[in-house]
Amino acid sequence: MFDDVEVLDFAGPFEVFSVTSELSKGDSLRDSFASRPFAVSTVAEHPGAVSARNGLSVNPDCTISDCPPPDILIVPGGQGTRKLINNSEVINWIKDCAPTAELVLSVCTGSLLLAKAGLLEGLAATTHHRALELLIELAPNTTIIENQRFVDNGKIITSGGIAAGIDMSLHVVGKLLGRAQAEQTAEHMEYKIGNW
Repeated sequence: MFDDVEVLDFAGPFEVFSVTSELSKGDSLRDSFASRPFAVSTVAEHPGAVSARNGLSVNPDCTISDCPPPDILIVPGGQGTRKLINNSEVINWIKDCAPTAELVLSVCTGSLLLAKAGLLEGLAATTHHRALELLIELAPNTTIIENQRFVDNGKIITSGGIAAGIDMSLHVVGKLLGRAQAEQTAEHMEYKIGNW
């Protein structure tokens, strides 16, 4: 997370993965820990509150220096990505997390940061429709896909703007836990089943 992060870019996936885990809980305490597929955490470069888009103050769980290696890394977007493109600490952290992560996801202009980290080289990707030209500039060896909610390259998955991150996250739940689990999560969230 970072200043001027788009709220739904992180909150949408946060809700999907958290709800999936909540719905997966067993009846006993032991079953509860064993069956929760996702432990969701928020991460920022520095300690303290992050001022998200439109002034929402959010307190991340950890920083890039004390965060355990993520199994799934989700890079959100927002206007703040324009500054982060030139932040070598954040770009290097993304680059360092990618090899050991099972999946690397971006929402909206988070794909710009994946591009800057060299993670989209030779792949297909998407982003917010107003940032397509910038993504082309940052990732000239990437096939840019327009008008698609998300693009799944296997390990690297990018989504279009803002709400598309929910579709991508439900797709990932289905990919890892099965379509029925994704549908149960969507139903609980009262989210219309889309193209995931």
